[in-house]
Amino acid sequence: MKTDPDSPARLCRHCKSTDTASFLDLGYAPPSNAYLSAERLSAPEVTYPLRLFVCRDCRLVQTEDYAQADELFESDYAYFSSTSRSWLEHAKRYCDMISQRFSLSADSHVLELASNDGYLLKNFVQAGVPCLGIEPAHHAAQAARAQGIEVQEIFFGHDVAAGVPASDLIIGNNVFAHVPDINDFTSGMARALKPSGVITLEFPHLLNMVRYNQFDTVYHEHFSYLSLLAVERIFARAGLRVFDVEKLPTHGGSLRIYGCHEASSNVEHDAVSDLRREEADAGLSDDAFYAGFQIAAETVKNAFLGFLLAAQSEGKSVAGYGAAAKGNTLMNFAGIRPDLVKFVCDAAPAKIGKYLPGSHIPIHAPDVLEVSVPDYLVIFPWNIADEIAVQLAWLKDKGTRFFAAVPEMREL
Repeated sequence: MKTDPDSPARLCRHCKSTDTASFLDLGYAPPSNAYLSAERLSAPEVTYPLRLFVCRDCRLVQTEDYAQADELFESDYAYFSSTSRSWLEHAKRYCDMISQRFSLSADSHVLELASNDGYLLKNFVQAGVPCLGIEPAHHAAQAARAQGIEVQEIFFGHDVAAGVPASDLIIGNNVFAHVPDINDFTSGMARALKPSGVITLEFPHLLNMVRYNQFDTVYHEHFSYLSLLAVERIFARAGLRVFDVEKLPTHGGSLRIYGCHEASSNVEHDAVSDLRREEADAGLSDDAFYAGFQIAAETVKNAFLGFLLAAQSEGKSVAGYGAAAKGNTLMNFAGIRPDLVKFVCDAAPAKIGKYLPGSHIPIHAPDVLEVSVPDYLVIFPWNIADEIAVQLAWLKDKGTRFFAAVPEMREL
């Protein structure tokens, strides 16, 4: 790790401290969801440094600030949550649980921030609980409206919160890490929340990202990498507090935090103090915790590149599955091009027929695998690799071997 020189790109987004330390440099890459049409392949492609630093004052881990949010989440933003069956099941379980725990009814109001294609709110619509989605990506918002979900197509913040109904429940699944102005976003949640209301946020846990070498979850669309330690400090500034927390298996190990107004009657659960202690014992407040992350990432990159080069020399064909941001981070870090990975398959209609940013690898529908059977298939979204492997079990019967590259190169 190294202490950063004063730079606007390394000013802490939360506390504005300049006392920061860089600990991961993945080189230059385009935004991970900036998929290319065939017509754009020959046009100049904008890339940005992809680096992480930690603020020594508030311990928020974040990317250097180069790309603007409107450049990262364009109207053709191609990620649709409903393409994963396991994620739909996760959302359904959550809705059933939260409705029972907080007695949600037709007299309640639910607000979801980054509601995507309606994967979650459709459960509240079916249950008769009034709800509203906030989703800046046009195509995802359209998909939600097609399911009868009311959506405002806008970036959420303090000013926007003044125009939404006061809510009993505010949901933010994998969005808190995506907001460039995390203070304004948090202030907006406080403004939109009823005095007795509850906020739930889900996000990948920084502790697991570093501990298990999940460096491919780093991309420009993820502005922040979150711990309970940092989130409690961010919440406190907005007059909010965390009163409960759950550990989830999603995205390689996530947290679901429960927040409320500082003056709320919600009693803090033991799980909060337990996790504070776990993060402290792991050393999240110390620079040493982050020191080996760069070497670990480079080890995986080199193993992946070695695997592909060996396959090429042996005459083995390699394809990928999942045109996900994770894969884009890995392949751009390793400098992979179509000579090593012939194509990537993905079930999202918005991605099919396009090309991965940076690597320019073509994206095909999964049925291409029926006619172009690869010797090796690399599953890039390792967090749902088991689900994908089950779906593609027929491909193994044809002799294809399945692999994942993170957190280490391995056969599935």
